[in-house]
Amino acid sequence: MNPTVAQDMSVVSLIANASVLVQLVMLGLLLASMLSWYYIFVKVFTFNRASRLADRFEKDFWGGADLNELYQRAVTSRDTAGGMERIFESGFREFMKLRKQPGMDVGDVMDGTRRAMRATYQREMDRLEAYLSFLASVGSVSPYVGLFGTVWGIMNSFRGLANVAQATLGHVAPGIAEALIATAMGLFAAIPAVVAYNRFAGDLNRLATRFDSFMEEFSNILQRQAH
Repeated sequence: MNPTVAQDMSVVSLIANASVLVQLVMLGLLLASMLSWYYIFVKVFTFNRASRLADRFEKDFWGGADLNELYQRAVTSRDTAGGMERIFESGFREFMKLRKQPGMDVGDVMDGTRRAMRATYQREMDRLEAYLSFLASVGSVSPYVGLFGTVWGIMNSFRGLANVAQATLGHVAPGIAEALIATAMGLFAAIPAVVAYNRFAGDLNRLATRFDSFMEEFSNILQRQAH
């Protein structure tokens, strides 16, 4: 095989000789892939930390610790506390505040407590959901962006045959090869994003279920105390 031909058909050479539009498509896919991997590592750390802190707080909560002591600890470590601990803090703070108000019956106290916990719960869910929509978009759109670059590159390859008296595979092979690189880059960006999104969506659902269960059980405990 001629080494010159092999060099011309290398990936770097094909990308360098691609049309401007195809190069822009490849650059966009590369940036999307790099951002996806960055967000993947961020979310792995975020979900692992959220699950670990929830485990630790549940162990303390159900281990018979005093609620006032847990509340004071949650207040002092608010910046480093986990989602479940923040939900506990907001609910217990609202519960204690409403109990001190005259004319408040148990139902009103518990309604206010649940609203406070639900608001904190929603903020925690929003924080955990951050960047997941980006991963979903990259996973769904990248293959089509890569396909667009492929179609454009192949179209340019066949247009170039108009000025050739005798068409051979050697005339269209570089153009088709550079076009297929765009498809490969689209899949390279999409596959990790889809896998990560599905993984994180499952983690989010599990944490949401744990938070919901905790709010219901904690509400029952506070309601018994209110009576």
